Amino acid sequence: MNGFYQPVIRLLKARGYRFIRNCKGSHEFWAVVDDQKRMRAYAIVPRNLGSRDTANGILKNAGIKDKV
Repeated sequence: MNGFYQPVIRLLKARGYRFIRNCKGSHEFWAVVDDQKRMRAYAIVPRNLGSRDTANGILKNAGIKDKV
């Protein structure tokens, strides 16, 4: 199983999210930043995302209605 990292990242990028920094362990911090460098929304995504439910939960918390 390849996991759900790539589909989640593809959907985040399509909604304007961009990679900000690495977090603790294998997690990444993705955010939507406006013109004044203010963060409007963010999502923390694990690199080893193997669960469809977790992937859909991350998308839901990020305000994206699409599902993997």
